[in-house]
Amino acid sequence: MAAALLAQGNHRVVLFDEKLAWEKPCGGGITHKAIASWPFLADANVERNWVRECELVSPSGRPVSFRLQQPIAIFSRRILNALVLDCARNAGAEIISERIIQIVRSGDHWHLQSNHASWDADYVIIAAGARNRFRKQFTKPFAPEDLMVTAGYFIPGRSQLMRIQFLPDLHGYIWIFPRSDHFSAGICGKMHDKTTFELRKILERELDRLRLDYSNGQFYSHILPSLREKTFSEVPLDGEGWALIGDAAGFVDPITGEGLYYALRSAELLSQALLANEPECYRELLRQNFLPELELAAKMADRFYCGTWMGESVLDRTIQFTAGSASFRRVMSDLFAGTQGYRDLRRRLYCTLPRMLAESLATALNLPGSGNVVTGSETNPLIFR
Repeated sequence: MAAALLAQGNHRVVLFDEKLAWEKPCGGGITHKAIASWPFLADANVERNWVRECELVSPSGRPVSFRLQQPIAIFSRRILNALVLDCARNAGAEIISERIIQIVRSGDHWHLQSNHASWDADYVIIAAGARNRFRKQFTKPFAPEDLMVTAGYFIPGRSQLMRIQFLPDLHGYIWIFPRSDHFSAGICGKMHDKTTFELRKILERELDRLRLDYSNGQFYSHILPSLREKTFSEVPLDGEGWALIGDAAGFVDPITGEGLYYALRSAELLSQALLANEPECYRELLRQNFLPELELAAKMADRFYCGTWMGESVLDRTIQFTAGSASFRRVMSDLFAGTQGYRDLRRRLYCTLPRMLAESLATALNLPGSGNVVTGSETNPLIFR
């Protein structure tokens, strides 16, 4: 995205991507907010799965299914990566399938070295993930407390249901995202709490229960940023002739793990600053846009996963209200769409609390017009075909 925008602005851009379009381990969900911001994600003639049905499972095992007001587009990352690479190529960026192994400041420019060649550049943009080798050169590595481990499988199959399951004592969740011809089934948890091996075993037990055959599925593991509040404010994001975007900058929602919107948006904001010849404005543009949301999410994350609300865990109470209240389902749908932010979430919940309580009570008593939703069954789990 950054390469495309800067090339459109008549800069000479060289994009180094060793793997080009590859099946990155990730759910691949694109929210309505992202699709509205970049319509080419919806308009492009590529494979994707539009999903409108979502199932949530609480830590106590209570399931609820509800319909999203705005669909989520679930991409294979190989296809999504190829789509955005084509945008950069068509805009005039030069794309080189090389691994950069060294970046050195030389006077007023940078010297980049691969195993086969070298290049000079005026400005370097790092978008190489949370654990890229250059973090310690430009800023500092993320601490284990700022990282999340993911593990999962790509499993053949089709469905129109997206499933998210929360578990006791896990700062994270299991996801099953149906792509066009396979599932991305994975689990995430804080690096300092669970090892990859432990997460993998937890996931496999759940896949066995759901009768999803992962025996021939491709296993993957990955590291995601999940920053603490103080890390957002302390870690430099740019400097003289360089900047970080996407996962490399830690731009992932610490509650949901969603990073695709923030990756594309940070690329857009940095490009805006560079095209205006004001690279020093990058941090301010971030603050005017999404950085306060991510900081608040970091502040809320522990309470979301471990806190209580009205006498029960936040997660169990959330699933209860989702099942019993149409008003709360609209809140949840807007959260999934990306149109409901964290900063005004408390106000909206308090304003609708009386109605949510009334609707939940009506549902519990099975009163006419209560608007209950279809829930799953622990003894007859959903079968994915």
